[in-house]
Amino acid sequence: MTADGTGAPARKSPGRAAPATRRGRRDGSWSPYAFVAPFFLFFAAFGLFPLLYTGWASLHRVELTAPTEMEWVGLRNYSRLVRDEFFWNALKNTVLLGVMSTVPQLLLALGIAELLDRRLRGRAFFRVAALTPYATSVAAATLVFVLLFGRDYGMVNWALGLAGVPPVDWQNGTWSSRCAVSAIVVWRWTGFNALIYLAAMQAIPRELYESAALDGASRLRRFVHVTLPGLRPTLLFTVVVSTIGATQLFGEPLLFSGGAGATGGADHQFQTLGLYLYEQGWVNLHLGRASAIAWAMLLILLLVGAVAGAVRRYGPWRGDAS
Repeated sequence: MTADGTGAPARKSPGRAAPATRRGRRDGSWSPYAFVAPFFLFFAAFGLFPLLYTGWASLHRVELTAPTEMEWVGLRNYSRLVRDEFFWNALKNTVLLGVMSTVPQLLLALGIAELLDRRLRGRAFFRVAALTPYATSVAAATLVFVLLFGRDYGMVNWALGLAGVPPVDWQNGTWSSRCAVSAIVVWRWTGFNALIYLAAMQAIPRELYESAALDGASRLRRFVHVTLPGLRPTLLFTVVVSTIGATQLFGEPLLFSGGAGATGGADHQFQTLGLYLYEQGWVNLHLGRASAIAWAMLLILLLVGAVAGAVRRYGPWRGDAS
């Protein structure tokens, strides 16, 4: 018997359950946005706003000593960059240092990854050791390399002296200083890229290597015809990331130049775009010009990304799984 004495089951009141159901449905639809909202808030505050403000400042004459006093100049800061020989020198140095550091870095990373992919004793130790330079502070690593490349008491010149080579002025020479800065970059990032290649190598099916071995392919031919095709998307990724890093190269040349500061050597022989931006904005206090340089660097990176996308779509990488 029910409460009404009829024996029929009591019905639930729809007016009481409906608000709770609607509230639960509303919470379920809005909760994902609440979870991702902190990221977008931080991105807007520390990413989007500085980007837009820098673009706005690049259209004005503004000094760092009075950042709120802006004078509209339009595209004059960009037109000055086109005629600025120091800007083109910094762009040339950035490209040269990028090539001199990226190519050896990725080639060495491929070789190290191939060695680590084999069945070696203590593979875990060597993998951690390969990542150690990446975890080292830029300042600490650069200062150590400054001592190694010292003109009078550096270990590099000491080793060259044993081979009968006269001492090299690594900091003041044009190509010698570029080689020294590139060596710092190569040392710091080779192990990081090697681990990326190693992870991609281990994702290649082992059956492909076994089939190639049964067909009589040597280890070199297996590497060329099995490993490299499997690494194509990863190779493109590391090339793009290394190019972006080379465009933003700042800490290594700044600390290697010593007393020269942001000039990148006595003759600006290794002044990068990052150093030139720092010199204009924080040494010469021309915030508008520095903002124009920053946006020029952004346009260069967008161009690199467009080229990489075109290669990915129309080059030998097309058809690979994303």
